[in-house]
Amino acid sequence: MIYFLEDDNNIRNFVIYALNNTGMNAKGFETPEVFWEAMKKELPDLLLLDIMLPGEDGLSVLEKLRKGSETKDLPIIMLTAKGTEYDKVLGLDSGADDYISKPFGTMELISRIKALLRRTGKDDTPIEYRKGELYLCPSKHVVKVGDREITLTLKEFELLCILFENEGMVLTRDEILTKVWGYEFDGESRTVDVHIRTLRSKLGDAGKFIETVRGLGYKIGGSDDQKNI
Repeated sequence: MIYFLEDDNNIRNFVIYALNNTGMNAKGFETPEVFWEAMKKELPDLLLLDIMLPGEDGLSVLEKLRKGSETKDLPIIMLTAKGTEYDKVLGLDSGADDYISKPFGTMELISRIKALLRRTGKDDTPIEYRKGELYLCPSKHVVKVGDREITLTLKEFELLCILFENEGMVLTRDEILTKVWGYEFDGESRTVDVHIRTLRSKLGDAGKFIETVRGLGYKIGGSDDQKNI
């Protein structure tokens, strides 16, 4: 579970959506008061913490967490509009494990979270991807649309994995062929197009999430998934 203490509703809601959409369980809190109440019920695996907060600033929250016997080792990433070197040093010296200045990219944030969870030994959950009703867990080799499990060939499964791993990015046909089949696109093969077509068919309505970018290739996810926040 990841907690995000941030008073800006737009930023908080988008980050929580992005984290949950990549298979991470996340909850957001607008005020320190609500956050402390949640901490009494369940401790998170990682905390995203803003500095500028109503009532109690993030550095004060950080100090209390580092003094608590149950939270002294809690992985914490500071997120703030303050971007000077002094503010970064202050946050890190106060006990933060990492520091990201606003605006930040969603993909960078997710990568930093995963890296910190790996370093602290808390990344013991399988990677999962979700897009609407479409669900993918590579390690378990499971694809679902809603409650219905979908049977794919190996190449179809690998193709879906590659698209999700590069969510929001356009992959050309030759890039897909190299990643999935291991050879370069020769300009004539329709292998990718055929597999995309059968993959969409098997996914039913969820096949709409695999987008064709005319003249370029294919992708899952739009530009909103990569926007800076």
